[in-house]
Amino acid sequence: MIDGGSGLDTNELKKRSMKDHQHPPRQMTQDEGSQPKADLRLVAWEVTRNCNLSCIHCRAAATKGPYPDELDTDASLALLDQISDVGKPIVILTGGEPLLRSDIFELARFGSRKGLRMVMAPNGTLITEGNAEEMASAGIQRISISLDGATSESHDRFRQVDGAFEGALNGIHWAKQAGVDFQINTTITQQNIEEIPRIQDLAVKLGAVAHHIFLLVPTGRGKYIADQGISAEQYEQTLNWFYDQRDKAPLQLKATCAPHYYRILRERAREEGKTVTFKTHGLDAVTRGCLGGTGFCFISNTGIVQPCGFLDLNCGNILEKPFGVVWNESEIFKTLRDYNKLKGKCGRCEYRKVCGGCRARAYEATGDYLAEEPLCLYQPKGT
Repeated sequence: MIDGGSGLDTNELKKRSMKDHQHPPRQMTQDEGSQPKADLRLVAWEVTRNCNLSCIHCRAAATKGPYPDELDTDASLALLDQISDVGKPIVILTGGEPLLRSDIFELARFGSRKGLRMVMAPNGTLITEGNAEEMASAGIQRISISLDGATSESHDRFRQVDGAFEGALNGIHWAKQAGVDFQINTTITQQNIEEIPRIQDLAVKLGAVAHHIFLLVPTGRGKYIADQGISAEQYEQTLNWFYDQRDKAPLQLKATCAPHYYRILRERAREEGKTVTFKTHGLDAVTRGCLGGTGFCFISNTGIVQPCGFLDLNCGNILEKPFGVVWNESEIFKTLRDYNKLKGKCGRCEYRKVCGGCRARAYEATGDYLAEEPLCLYQPKGT
């Protein structure tokens, strides 16, 4: 499962990246002051909270439903229509387990017809030959499958279901056979940090197009394993290692819920005598760390819009206001788009426009979503 960070986000899709090479995406621009234009680039939509697994880090604390008041088909189609009126973002059909929703392919087909780039975040265990072919025919352009261990023992311990690892590999097999691209997502904790190189090697071996790493945000069931989060020092080491993989791994690489990476990328590039541009660093050069409320949002299974799935702030309900109104007029979103409102060292930091700190992690630590990122060692210049 992809949680509501931005798992299938600004690396977008391989085909689109190749197309954009001649006309790179516009870097986030500024209105007067420090507020970026809110170009909607990615929506993570929790189509259901129902799930067949019980993962120890799950943002939604999802389990076997049913859950009341989930958006029905008509409301869901209306939502996709409203999203398409705002922009043509990537829409991640996530959960829970999206394949447990009976109308999932109807939604995918409708979104595809509206010009949205439809992707899906199943856990892999429910993918069959038949529904993999349905994914392809419905216009699903990529799926993400999480591997949080390089072996069945470590992955199944993380997922708390025996056979989850083999089920994920089986799902990957059927997706490949149907011609559906897949990426591997990995949430990094103390439990698996030493396995990350082996997981990445496995992603290459399996034929993944990308590997996205997630740094644990202690929400949902993740609160109960907050002590397994990596330290600020390990955070820096891991992201520096990940930077080193750029020219080594034949994969698209993306660090999610790890905004520091965009500072580290620039620090490392400067050490190498390079300028960070789309030509040299691809889409990493034209995005920023925390996209919550600026280019990305999360929509819950009941229609609540949030900056991201980890940042539990109600910015509006699509059953009460059209999505476009929420996206453009939410006071929380407007605040997040003004980087000068960040507090503590994040507000003073020269990298705030490319990093921004994890707003969800700040909120969980302090109750203030504008507070400084609690897992950052960097001291802004002059402070």
